[in-house]
Amino acid sequence: MTLQTVILALGLVLIFEGLVFALAPRRLDELLRALADLPFDARRMIGILAIIAGLVVITVARRL
Repeated sequence: MTLQTVILALGLVLIFEGLVFALAPRRLDELLRALADLPFDARRMIGILAIIAGLVVITVARRL
């Protein structure tokens, strides 16, 4: 993995994160409140599942 790839990936993450703030700020507030109400273990599981999903996407993309 090159530094260019890492910077590209970071840029894409920032674009997608920015889209959420720009297009649906009210919905984001609702989502954050709902996440705050979840138990700690449920939030950890969501994070682990997001990591696994990301790894699957990266693996599939590399095989194309």
